[in-house]
Amino acid sequence: MLEQLDPTKKLKHKEWEALYPALERRLRQLQGGGRRAGLPAIVLFEGWDGAGKSACIKALTQPFDPRGFTIWPIRSPRSPETNYPWLWRFWMKLPARGQIVIFDRSWYRRALAERVEGAISNEEARRALRDIADLEQMLTADGYVILKFWLHISQDEQRRRLKFQEKHAPTGRQIRGWNQNRKYEEYLLAAEEMIGRTDAKWAPWTVVEATDPLYASWKVCDRATEVIVESLRARGIDPDTLDETEDGAGDALPALCAGPGENSSAS
Repeated sequence: MLEQLDPTKKLKHKEWEALYPALERRLRQLQGGGRRAGLPAIVLFEGWDGAGKSACIKALTQPFDPRGFTIWPIRSPRSPETNYPWLWRFWMKLPARGQIVIFDRSWYRRALAERVEGAISNEEARRALRDIADLEQMLTADGYVILKFWLHISQDEQRRRLKFQEKHAPTGRQIRGWNQNRKYEEYLLAAEEMIGRTDAKWAPWTVVEATDPLYASWKVCDRATEVIVESLRARGIDPDTLDETEDGAGDALPALCAGPGENSSAS
């Protein structure tokens, strides 16, 4: 499934400059509308190391009032967190009504990295996927909006980006991702099962062709506007009547195309 995606999808810089200002204004409006409607939104970013999650998150959040969203980078659970049910640490990070939470990696880490690296068994991973499906269904039934993005690049493209990172990284900085690249096929099979088992109508996956960072950022922002518009309409709010919030961010374009480093060093 994932390997059948078209890696040649691109967006020229001039196209990005033409498209992004309207997306930026719309996202600012929708954040304000979501806040007034008490709409809690969860945005999950998963994908390959080096696929450009940071750049997509930057493009998505550039227009937002920083008081209305939180970004949580997710790593391995710390020792105190292992004393609780495994989803506990994510419960503690869920957004309040009218707020947005962005997970830079998420609860899917358990069914992907922990599974492939042998921290849990295949059966435990599948049980985790069932837990996740139940959680997401419960949250959306309670009024939450969940957007899930998988950023996809090929094994060769990931290797190229990791080499670029190594060449330009500060001395002593460890580059993450080489182990994942060596086990690319194992991660790919786990990712396809993960997406297949949790792609539900109430919380569908959006797979993003991420070889070109501008195209990936545009697709994420465009999909986010589409989902939030649908969610506001479901609550009886006409998104076309929203005004820009006065406390939004400025109109500067995020620096997503400043040279090969922006493409190669993104997380």
